[in-house]
Amino acid sequence: MDYIPDDYDYGNYSNYSEEYSAIAPCSRDADNMLGAHLSIIYYFMFVFSVCGNVLVLAIIHRFESVTTVTNILLMNLVLSSLIFISSLPFIGFYMQRSDWTFGKVMCKLVGSVYYLGFYSSVLFLTLLTFDRHLAVVYSVGVTCSVGVARLRNRSYAVVSCSVVWIVSGLACIRPMTSHTTFVYIDNKTLCEEFPGDVPDVNVELLRTSEFYLQLFVFLILPLAVIIYCYVRISITVLSSKISSRFKTVRLIFFIVLLFFLSWIPFNVIMLMFDADKITVKNQKLGYALQITRNVAYLYFCISPMFYTFVGKKFQNYFRQMLVTRFPSLKRHVSVSRCSRSNMSTRSTNNEP
Repeated sequence: MDYIPDDYDYGNYSNYSEEYSAIAPCSRDADNMLGAHLSIIYYFMFVFSVCGNVLVLAIIHRFESVTTVTNILLMNLVLSSLIFISSLPFIGFYMQRSDWTFGKVMCKLVGSVYYLGFYSSVLFLTLLTFDRHLAVVYSVGVTCSVGVARLRNRSYAVVSCSVVWIVSGLACIRPMTSHTTFVYIDNKTLCEEFPGDVPDVNVELLRTSEFYLQLFVFLILPLAVIIYCYVRISITVLSSKISSRFKTVRLIFFIVLLFFLSWIPFNVIMLMFDADKITVKNQKLGYALQITRNVAYLYFCISPMFYTFVGKKFQNYFRQMLVTRFPSLKRHVSVSRCSRSNMSTRSTNNEP
């Protein structure tokens, strides 16, 4: 939560005055004001994401087997998205008031939940892309399909998801240790990463390690895996006899482009801030951070729905739920009836 309120004055604080030493940052009043106005969107993101992700879970529970590899990954992606968006109402309220009213424990908790959901979301998106790559590229040929089927089992999914949660949890060590509350002039309380030294904690080492962790683990690695997987998927689809292969490739291109536009700009700008967080004075960079941050947040809120409803199978499930709930729509909505047992055994039907 790299938000600094307009009256951020490190020269006057009542808490930690003897234990911490701080450095006065540059003024970011203008872009913080823009962030405060844009934070209203967080409440709409929260409501929309909760409704959409709950719908995804309801469809998987009603029509699918929850033990297939694809559905295990999807449910973990939904969980990480829900964890992330649970912090947005608190952050939005804080940015608008420039005053943290929820206490020190909630400050650390919200900061940790924010980063846990943020980091795990991008890793689960990468893992889901890699799994689709296995399902599509190696689905031809008896030897390949048998080998991949042995690899893509429940144990593989559980172990992969466990690794993602462990890595994401380790990446949250810094916000858990460095985020705290400060009482400043005008009786306003801030919930931020303390800019100075923290007793018994090597703050500089934490900042350096987080910088390289974000750069390699949460930017370069996901980017390389997603590009590689979708290039292989595109080549496989184009070389196959699928009648709609060009439409499928266009969809793949749109997915990759959406990921680039939402994830890469925000990460690049955030890394630029982290590289020189205290002395950066480029106001335009501050504006860019506020805008790209909201685009990235929106992407993570809708990503589980986007990655499921691009498939015809989930679209059909959704139409079935609509027809069941509203029988009058039968004459307007086309639904393909399939048995649950038949559908649940086909774990890769939702591939583009």
